[in-house]
This record gives sequence, C-alpha cells and structure tokens, in this order.
Amino acid sequence: MKILVLTWEFPPRLVGGIARHVAELYPELVKLGHEVHLITAEFGEAPLYEVVEGVRVHRVAVAASNDFFHWVVNLNESMGHHGAKLMLEDGPFDLIHAHDWLVGDAAIALKHNFKVSLIATIHATEHGRHNGIRTDTQHYISGKEQLLAFNAWRVIVCTDYMRREVEKALLSPWDKIDVIYNGIRPEKKHHQDFDAGNFRRLFANDGEKIIYYVGRMTYEKGVSTLLNAAPKVLGEMGGYAKFVFIGGGNTDPLKRQAWDLGISEKCLFTGFMSDEPLDKFQTIADCAVFPSLYEPFGIVALESFASRVPVVVSDTGGLPEVVQHTKTGIVTQTNNTDSLAWGILEVLKNPGYQQWLVDNAYEDLERRFSWPKLAQQTAAVYQRVVQERSQITWL
Repeated sequence: MKILVLTWEFPPRLVGGIARHVAELYPELVKLGHEVHLITAEFGEAPLYEVVEGVRVHRVAVAASNDFFHWVVNLNESMGHHGAKLMLEDGPFDLIHAHDWLVGDAAIALKHNFKVSLIATIHATEHGRHNGIRTDTQHYISGKEQLLAFNAWRVIVCTDYMRREVEKALLSPWDKIDVIYNGIRPEKKHHQDFDAGNFRRLFANDGEKIIYYVGRMTYEKGVSTLLNAAPKVLGEMGGYAKFVFIGGGNTDPLKRQAWDLGISEKCLFTGFMSDEPLDKFQTIADCAVFPSLYEPFGIVALESFASRVPVVVSDTGGLPEVVQHTKTGIVTQTNNTDSLAWGILEVLKNPGYQQWLVDNAYEDLERRFSWPKLAQQTAAVYQRVVQERSQITWL
C-alpha cells in the first residue's frame, strides 16, 4: 500500500507530540510492507529530501509570514503543489493521511483532485484546549477541524476520551472514529553510562528530591497548579526538594509566581532541552508531574514510564487512560493544589511503592503502547478504507 502523509511537524522540528508520533509510527508501517511518503515543512538545515528509517521525507519551502494563519495558508499551498507532483509522478497512492487541521486544506484538495481516500488523525481540538469556542480565532480553527473530520473517510484519535470529544466538538459520527493509542520506543531512553552524580548537581543539591515537569509552558498544561502545590511539598520534605521545569514558552509569569510564593530558589526553569540531556535527566529525577488542565493523551507520561520515573498526573482528558491510578502512577484531581501535592508526596515518601509503580508502568509499555502493535492497528484501518473504497464509484 502506498500512503501520502501530511504533517506540519517532523523531526528536527519538535513543537508538540505530533512530531514524535509520526516519526515513530511510520517506520513500523514501512516494516509491514507499506510505502510511505511524508510531506512536512522545511526546517533549519534539515535536507529537503531524505529517507528516515524507510520513510521518504519531503520537506517543502514555505513562504515566511509574521502572521501564523498566513503561514499556514502558505504551508498548505506548498504541500498541495508538492503532493500533486508526487501523485502525478510517483502515483497512484492508495491513501492520504493528514495529521491535524494545519495540513487539512492541502489534504482535502488532494483527496478531491485525485479521488484518493483521506484519513485524519485528530491529536487535539480547539474546543478541548479552551473548554469551549468563544473567539473568532477559535471559531476559525474549530471550523477547519470540522472540515477535515468531515472529509476524512475515517478519523483516528488517541484515547476514548478524544473519541467522545471529536464526536461532540467536530460533529463526527461515533462509528467513523477509531481509537489507537500513541506509543513509544522504550529503547530510545536507554543510553551510555555517564557521571550521574555530577550531572545531577547541575539541577539540584545532594539530598534534594527532583520533581520535574517537561512540556510547553502554556496555560492548559497546568504548570501554575504545580507551582502552587510546591510550598506544601517543600514543607513536608523539610525543604529537601527541587522543582525543575523543562520546556519552551514564556516562563516570565511562572517565574514571578515562584517569586511571589517565596520558592524561587527551589525552582529551576531550563528552557527547551534536547533529547540526549533530557534522557539523562529523567534517569536522575525522582518524580515526573503532568498537571494538565487539558490533555488528549500525554506522550510525556509514556516517556517517563520508559525512563523508569514515577508519574503523577491530573485526571483530565486521556491521562487517566494512560496512567492507571495506584498501579502505574498517581492520578490527582485536575487543578487541585492539595490533591497534586498529596500525589507527589505519596511518591516521594514511599520508596517501595515508588519502585512498584515504576515496574508496573514499564511493563505496561509493551502491553498497550508498543509501536509495532499500534502500527498493525493503523494498518487495519488503512485496509478497511481501501476495501470500502474499492466498492464504490467516486463521481
């Protein structure tokens, strides 16, 4: 089967979870015998064409713009042109697979022009991110999401929670939506030996427990809630704890919040951290915390599972499906400072329990979040669509 994939982010462009998702899913589909051409935006010094683990990656030039939505229009124009060229010169293709609304216009145009079935993976919705649709910008994005879902033969989402959300927010029929979890390659978290003691001292003093968050510094990620929980944790730990915040975004309001709480000396904001130092960091940390207000899935939780770090999360979105409370991690009440502090202290104060959670979580990776298994589920959706498409005449 020959598949054309459209995604606005792909390594080395790393913005959210989509880049890692597509970079790890499609090599597994190649192993199953599928031919995958992936179109994405150019980025830095990355080559315009390369083969990555069997995936044929095409990076297209996108006219620069200071306006994000204008840039998205330019992105779709470039993707549409290049996609049409591939369809004509390298076709026929069996399927188009689009990841999120940003590439929707190009995917829909290619679908209609070449009469090729479209599959859409919806990784998140504007309605979910903002707990409703209120502004003109939100209406615009939600409309694009609805249009992509409407044009898709089938829609793939990452959790049962997202299936309910897409049905409600994007008006997509329940029986048109397939749930396929995100995955991870645990072996990518294994690395060469290093001086863990000295590396750890870059972040905390000896004797301090390291509690960390990794992700974007946006409101929906609940970082402010973690900061509000920090004084209680520090009090219970006699001050022997350090909170490390890893990720890009505007951290100035969070730093002011830490100062106002009187805990700035116990908080470290590192900015973006690349994979290699992050992998090392996770092996020396004591607790990972993801206090999201909205989270369709939470790949970061899987990365912590793979790194054998105990995980504390909020009970929003898909997180309770990914992290099984008191078995593979601790699930706390969303936006509840006391509940979050309790969860962190449960981990820090009970080393035996902590190890039990870590062992269970690592075993769960192979059971539920293995990319080879998830690729087979994706291939089954592909096969269904191709079979159904063969039985109809596209006028």
